[in-house]
Amino acid sequence: MPRSTHAFFAAAAIVAASFSPAIALAQTAPAAQPPAQAPAAAQPILKPTDSQLEKFASASQKVAMVADEYRPKLQAAKDDPAREQVYREADEKMVKMVQADGLTVDEFNGIGQAVEQDPALRKRVIDIAQKNAPAGGATTPQ
Repeated sequence: MPRSTHAFFAAAAIVAASFSPAIALAQTAPAAQPPAQAPAAAQPILKPTDSQLEKFASASQKVAMVADEYRPKLQAAKDDPAREQVYREADEKMVKMVQADGLTVDEFNGIGQAVEQDPALRKRVIDIAQKNAPAGGATTPQ
């Protein structure tokens, strides 16, 4: 699953930007990516169920936190091998987070694509995430 990190960072940035300013820092992670690879094979899930959206919202928040955690490590990496090691570590952590929420990497990426393409789905995911956010934790200004 070496390409999943890039999809995770992208999906996390898309959704997390609306969850809170603190998590929105994950948006800067894609800029540190190595050269673009072939697009992921995951097809968007056109009509995710409410259950899938809830799992996606939860997993996205966790993935965004991992992206935020690893962003400084990526920026501090001195060369490509060091960056690849950071990506591998982040990837392993993100895969575990997604799987712990009951989704496969392909499901997560497919829902992420669907959410990116459909503003109504995006709003539903944001609403779910805000409803499930710990009180006061997700709205702390920077």
